[in-house]
Amino acid sequence: MENKPVLQTTIANKVTLEGVGLHTGKNVVLTFNPAAANTGYVFKRTDLEGEPTIEADVQYVNDTQRGTNLVKNEVKIHTSEHVLSALVGLEIDNCLIELSAPEPPIMDGSSKFFVEALQKAGKVELSEERDEYIVKEIIHYRDEESGSEMTLIPWDNYQVTTMVDFGTKVLGTQNATLEHLDDYVEEISSSRTFSFLHELEMLLENGLIQGGDLNNAIVYVDKPLSDETMDNLKKAFNKTKITVQPNGILDNLSLHYPNEAARHKLLDVIGDLALVGKRIRGKVIARKPGHKVNIDFARKLSKIIKQEKRLNAPNIDINQPPLMNVNDIMKMLPHRPPFLLVDKIFELSKTHVIGLKNVTMNEPFFVGHFPGAPVMPGVLQVEAMAQVGGVLVLNTVPDPENYLTLFMKIDNVKFKTPVNPGDTLIFKLELITPIRRGICHMKGYTFANGKITTEGELMAQIVRKDSI
Repeated sequence: MENKPVLQTTIANKVTLEGVGLHTGKNVVLTFNPAAANTGYVFKRTDLEGEPTIEADVQYVNDTQRGTNLVKNEVKIHTSEHVLSALVGLEIDNCLIELSAPEPPIMDGSSKFFVEALQKAGKVELSEERDEYIVKEIIHYRDEESGSEMTLIPWDNYQVTTMVDFGTKVLGTQNATLEHLDDYVEEISSSRTFSFLHELEMLLENGLIQGGDLNNAIVYVDKPLSDETMDNLKKAFNKTKITVQPNGILDNLSLHYPNEAARHKLLDVIGDLALVGKRIRGKVIARKPGHKVNIDFARKLSKIIKQEKRLNAPNIDINQPPLMNVNDIMKMLPHRPPFLLVDKIFELSKTHVIGLKNVTMNEPFFVGHFPGAPVMPGVLQVEAMAQVGGVLVLNTVPDPENYLTLFMKIDNVKFKTPVNPGDTLIFKLELITPIRRGICHMKGYTFANGKITTEGELMAQIVRKDSI
């Protein structure tokens, strides 16, 4: 029995909530909106001219000191992690998040209120399949300065374990595990952010925690509490009395879980890794996690995913009628047998092209390359890639039959595996820069039997036949 494909989701209705930003102290209205398939998570600043948007993408992270902050074209989103964590925890794939200020409301310091709002909005399936990154080998990152480590291993579902150790007696060592996203709402979403007293003093002195009170952050007292500090805290939080509980926490805030700090770090890990832009099927093991190491790991993972996507053979059905057969190709390309090295074109857009060549023992080059051990010359593999790329560039002119394609440059060519008689070559070429004045700069890959055989950067120009 075949597994049913998992479809993307979004929310059924828009939903709004209000609050203040933890660090800015600004009132903010946040609205979750439904979004189309393949949108992912996008923030919109409704308070700015033109209502600019920022995709929830790790490439836009510019600061992780007091949360995960995004910047694109000087437009900022502060502390994005709790909102993103709620969306991932509820397995919502696409959402437009409107904000009337730079920072989402802190609410109670967890993702609970975001989760409740999203649950109220409801969830619907879309027609597109979910794009999931399936972990096939161990991916590891270590921050040498802090000793923090992130490891991602193959697993049947998305699972996260955090191990927290701040080297303080008041907090000690804590672990937390989320075995399945189905348990996120009950086990993780209500875990609140926390701070140590020495950090809180610094933030207050520098005016960096304008929206805080003792109801949206757990404060662990990791140093003696002087009368001066006590007075400052009373003033900052508008309290007449502040005490330290036997468990080392300020005021009368009760922990939801003995390991709430580790659970909140897990909440943050999920939110930060959402910036990779793909759902993850694998187990994350985070030792001493924090926003910096989370984002450093997310950048590494994002790079690996992009590399693997480029190095995976295109998913095409070669038994289906092509977009262009060999006769169509010869109407566009000037090449002719025995030097026409592409048989079919399956995909063609303004930025990419996918083609095919069947390699048979009848190829004339096998006569001398090599007797008794036939191997397709690497230079002809590059030529074949270039011809497929020629289809891409010639598709930009109305009369391609009047043009020739000429090589200008070949860079970073690598030959991975040999090509033998009987192989079916799949070519994938993508533009590195937009086509200008008939010049095409492409990154090309050749695949055979699901493996990459050749890759390289190619530059070619089309010129009119009557100009040569």
